[in-house]
Amino acid sequence: MDKRLLELLVCPICKGPLRNAGSGNALELVCRADRLAYAVRDGIPMMLPEEARVLHADDPLLDR
Repeated sequence: MDKRLLELLVCPICKGPLRNAGSGNALELVCRADRLAYAVRDGIPMMLPEEARVLHADDPLLDR
């Protein structure tokens, strides 16, 4: 995913920063504040809150 695009994207709920997690087909954008992971499919971020994966408090993606 283009680094410049990642700098522009924010969480649609809290408008906070997103971080890359994973790679290839398992790439996700993670919002630590809302504990959500947004999938990236074919290079396109799926930024709909209802499609986000909820992360549990002990999820290792939140520690990075």
